[in-house]
Amino acid sequence: MAFGGRDNGSISQINVTPLVDVMLVLLVIFMVTAPILQQGLPVDLPRTKAVHLPAEDKQLVVAVTKTSEVYLNGHPVSLDDLGEKLRAINMEAPGRQVFLRADRAVPYGEVVKVMAAVKEAGIERLGMVTEPPE
Repeated sequence: MAFGGRDNGSISQINVTPLVDVMLVLLVIFMVTAPILQQGLPVDLPRTKAVHLPAEDKQLVVAVTKTSEVYLNGHPVSLDDLGEKLRAINMEAPGRQVFLRADRAVPYGEVVKVMAAVKEAGIERLGMVTEPPE
């Protein structure tokens, strides 16, 4: 029972203002950093109806831009160096899969040369990266 007719009990509500402040700051941080993490080479991929393949921990991505420049995991390489680097990677971790991202404007012959370099390096698993249809 309370004296004087007032109940001076404890407040049973949680103050959510600090929680909302922290969540808004985290939201802003993630909104700013997310585009930075998604940057890559500007490759206009062809659109196909295909299922997604399960990804490995460390992916090997070979990209061919519309100017026929070749990149291995974002680092520019020549076609000869690509074969040597992939051969060394295959020696360390055999059975790795390589994903090929080729711009749709690249001539077919250039893509075949890159595919041949990957196969000559001893890598049997080669996946083609495409975009789903709109």
